[in-house]
Amino acid sequence: MVKIVKHMLTDAHHRIIDYVRLAVTDRCNLRCTYCMPENMHFVPSQALLSDSEILRLLQILAAAGISKVRITGGEPFLRPGLLALLEKITAIPGIQEIAITTNGVLTAPFIPALRALGITHINLSLDTLQAARFQQITRRNRFTAVMDTLHQLLQHELHTKINVVVMEGVNTDELLDFAALTREQPVSVRFIEEMPFNGQGHTFSGINWHYQRILEHIGNRYPLHKIPDAPHATALNYHIPGHRGNIGVIPAYSRTFCGTCNRIRISATGSMRTCLYGKDELHIKPLLQDTSNSALLLSAIEAAIQVRYANGFEAAQAYQEENRESMSVIGG
Repeated sequence: MVKIVKHMLTDAHHRIIDYVRLAVTDRCNLRCTYCMPENMHFVPSQALLSDSEILRLLQILAAAGISKVRITGGEPFLRPGLLALLEKITAIPGIQEIAITTNGVLTAPFIPALRALGITHINLSLDTLQAARFQQITRRNRFTAVMDTLHQLLQHELHTKINVVVMEGVNTDELLDFAALTREQPVSVRFIEEMPFNGQGHTFSGINWHYQRILEHIGNRYPLHKIPDAPHATALNYHIPGHRGNIGVIPAYSRTFCGTCNRIRISATGSMRTCLYGKDELHIKPLLQDTSNSALLLSAIEAAIQVRYANGFEAAQAYQEENRESMSVIGG
């Protein structure tokens, strides 16, 4: 049991870190073109953080002020025993919110159990509303399963956000269709700028469909009313009058939200990254082997956070490797 000694993790820019994105697997049952190559090589299962390592890590982080955990992958529902792990995470003192990002292929049968655990915030990755295009983007024929998950999430009244990666020449003709989903459903549709993390080794030259253009395109059809954003939000949120849901844009490539970033990322193998555009700053798994010294691990985490860059542009400039990992390795 980790002794709770409450204090806050703070970086050199006086930003409080209270949110961790934790990948529980690097495996995925889709092969989205913007995320990973077709022939992805996954790490051996023994290289992943074990349940006990995850729980000990989160106990240490919760003691240091982490209150929100987002479970990611790969696809988190590919991890065996995920529900049992989630149940134990909910019992950790200090963890106030657990959210999950999923592609929805396997999620639907788990939704009642998630709600029973008090896990009600789900981000669903869905980049098209067309079955044929879904297969082109994901290289898999699982559109029906994903749409069933969306319907089940809404039926069980979970807080659902749909994450749409906007790709020029691929799905920009569907932006208004996605916005129209918010008319009858209490869903938040978030349009995300494409990022240079496809793991396919080619140079990313930037984007034409940046968040301002996305807003302009939707605004030409619907009146957009700005609504308040939550503290540390990555999305700029808007409401269309008469609609039940909202839309948002995430300037993931423009990086306008870096100044208030409150999160760290931990990969499925235990590598910690303090910025999505940076590099791994700390390998946590070896430090978890010494179960008698939580203070040493926390000290190493604090030291890594202290050298955190001011924003994603600084981090990217310092990390100039041409062959970026896939988004599935980073954990989103």
